Order: sequence, then structure tokens, then C-alpha cells
Amino acid sequence: MPRTESNSRSVWACKSRMRTLKLTIEYDGTDFVGWQSQADGRTVQDEITKVLEQVLQRPTTLLGAGRTDSGVHARGQVASLRTESQLGTGSLLSALNGLLPDDIVIRSVEEVPAEFHARFSARERVYRYTISLVPAALGRRYHWYVKYDLHLESMSQVASVVNGTHDFEAFSRFDPEAEHYLCTIHSSAWTQSQESLQYEICGNRFVHGMVRALVGTMVDVGRGYTSVEDFAEILASRDRRRAGMAAPPQGLVLEEVRY
Repeated sequence: MPRTESNSRSVWACKSRMRTLKLTIEYDGTDFVGWQSQADGRTVQDEITKVLEQVLQRPTTLLGAGRTDSGVHARGQVASLRTESQLGTGSLLSALNGLLPDDIVIRSVEEVPAEFHARFSARERVYRYTISLVPAALGRRYHWYVKYDLHLESMSQVASVVNGTHDFEAFSRFDPEAEHYLCTIHSSAWTQSQESLQYEICGNRFVHGMVRALVGTMVDVGRGYTSVEDFAEILASRDRRRAGMAAPPQGLVLEEVRY
């Protein structure tokens, strides 16, 4: 059967079909100034975009589920992109991990529906913060060593205070792009092992610096500097000056983004 102009257009349309891909990403944030592309400094988004463009041989826009600050890690960051490339997801996964630096690993590449958006399609995000109760040389890039005695019961009480929908401006850095500071927290709890405390929080969204500010203020509660009642008043105040210092970044990990 002769190849008509119509058939040729059809074949080309098939070959150039736009696809939406979802990447699940793990990274050690120690040597990055954060996830999001910036004018100065090394970012996770820039490193992955550079390699994607090398592999796919075309300009690529990579959209992240959320930004992480300088020094913050991720085990389950998610990003999405649209591409005309028909390279298989397994081949793309191998190529990316073969070219990316050692502090970034792509855990999976999946083809998803066209309307998927890493940020706007997300329902929940899960963060975990680790406090070490003993000094340690190994793992020091992934926890905050607190040498003071901490009252876990009080910290657990204030963790429960943040459940539900609240305005978290008191626990946020100033963000000129923020339309509001409302977040709905589905779970918030501390657990203890022999040598560490872990805080896990799950919510629909998080404002800039929120988890680290919450942890820093909860440590003040654990040390007896701030009461449970004071913590609730700080949350209601919407005044960042009343909250405690932000916990150091190295203890924080973006564990999972749920869709």
C-alpha cells in the first residue's frame, strides 16, 4: 500500500506523542543549596534537568512536588516532566542513574496520565526529622544531636496540637509567593528508640521552613522552656518571632509524596 501524505502525518504524530513521566528521587542534600533551581549554588533540580536534557536530547522542564531547603534530604521526592521522547522508562532510569552524581538516585521512572503534575496532583507529603540523643560520628549528616534531656511526653502533646487545619505562619519563613499559610495535618507524632527521637508529620501541604521550625519549638517544649499552653498560643499568634529556632537541616528527610 503506497504511503500517503496522510499516513506520513499519522506516523509522525505517533512518534511525537507527548508523554508525562513521574520520577521518584532520593538525594543527600548536604552539598545542595536546595531542590529548587536558583541563580547561585548547586541544586537537585538543576543537576537532574541537565542530565535529562543530555539523555533526551531536547530542552526539558522538570517540576518538583515541593522544594527542600539547603542541607535537607529526600528519600521520596517526586518530579514530573512532559516529553516527546519515546525512550523506555527502564532505559531512562538506567541512563539517568549512570550519569547523575552519587548524591542523587532516581528510584523509579513511570509513565503517568497526561494531567499528572508532581506538585498539584499530590494529596499528602510525609516528612521525618531525627534527633540523636547520643553523640555519633557515623550518621552525623542525617540527625541533630541534642545533648539536653528532653521530656518526650510534653513533646508528644504539642505534636498532637498541630493536627487538623491551622494557619502555620508562626512556623514559616517569610515567603512573598505564599498565598496563604493554611495546612491540614493528618498525623503528627514523636517516637523514641534507644538512642534517638523521630518526628513524623504528614499533611496536604507545608509552608517554607515549617517542619524545622516546629521541631525547634518542640525541643524548647521538651527542655521545659516552652509550655504546652504556650505552644498552642504561638501557633494561634501567626508570629514567627514567638516560635523557637529552626532545627538544623541535616535531620530532615522528605520521606514520601502520596497521590
